[in-house]
Amino acid sequence: MSETLACCVFDQVADRYLRRQRSLGRAYVHEEHVIHGLGLFLEKHRCAELNQAVFEAWCVSQAHLSANTRRNRQRIVRNFCLYRRRTEPSCFVPDINRFPHRRPYAPPVIFGAAEVARMLVAADRLVPTSRSPLRPAVMRLAVVLLYTAGLRRGELLRLTLADVDPRHGNLQVRASKFHKSRIVPLSPDACRELSLYLRKRVRPPLSRSAGSPLLCNTTTRVRGYTGTGLRQGIQQLFRAANVCGPDGRTPRVHDFRHSFAVGSLLRWYQQGADVQSNLPKLATYMGHVSIVSTAYYLRWIPQLAAAASDRLERHFGHLITGGAP
Repeated sequence: MSETLACCVFDQVADRYLRRQRSLGRAYVHEEHVIHGLGLFLEKHRCAELNQAVFEAWCVSQAHLSANTRRNRQRIVRNFCLYRRRTEPSCFVPDINRFPHRRPYAPPVIFGAAEVARMLVAADRLVPTSRSPLRPAVMRLAVVLLYTAGLRRGELLRLTLADVDPRHGNLQVRASKFHKSRIVPLSPDACRELSLYLRKRVRPPLSRSAGSPLLCNTTTRVRGYTGTGLRQGIQQLFRAANVCGPDGRTPRVHDFRHSFAVGSLLRWYQQGADVQSNLPKLATYMGHVSIVSTAYYLRWIPQLAAAASDRLERHFGHLITGGAP
């Protein structure tokens, strides 16, 4: 079989596989990216078929990625090969025992309002470019929405002008993780930041169509920010504002979501709110299917421990000291 025909067959099988998985209610966006990348690798190296040697060469091309990322991508390819084996008994299937071992994920870096304030100052100091005339405003709004609304990076990037309602102060997040859509109310400060950004965003020559991206980075052909572009911009702000963990590690974009959840919990303790009854509300706001998913984001930090200890002492300290309640 010629290389061209083999690549054509590979693409056809990949398309059937993705359509089948999506018919089961799965998004499979990342999986499509990985499988498409493998197909391009086969085409570039003129490989007629995937075998052990070709698979190992593809794995070497992924060596710059973390062990967990490489393992996940190799697992995606293996699942695709297992699907092919149902109709192609001789199809190569990678040995999962040879995949990289899973490594513990680095704990999130939790930061607060003071660090975010420094990031906003750093965002205002960014220099606009011909390709990104709204860069300072875009990065400022991204920091505000990530910190005050706890959005996922992909949710923020997919927002269009039709999804924002500054008049009523909310965002519409469509078909996000777990295929859930939700309305996200914004704080007064976040709503004000959104209104200020929109005044710049809808000026000509930028597109004002409802479906155009909220965060855009060019005037010649309106294009939304990519995940890499947003990550690089946010990382630049982290460094400029000297935001880091106790071990000196720079936060990830997803650490905004952790910080949002922990910040919510801290405010409840400080305000004397009923934390347990508020957890389902937080889960709904963050787009989780249950508070089990939300609990993953609730890290025990010193400020939270102190607030919980003070609250316990106010309510039950008399049991220890023997005084009146």
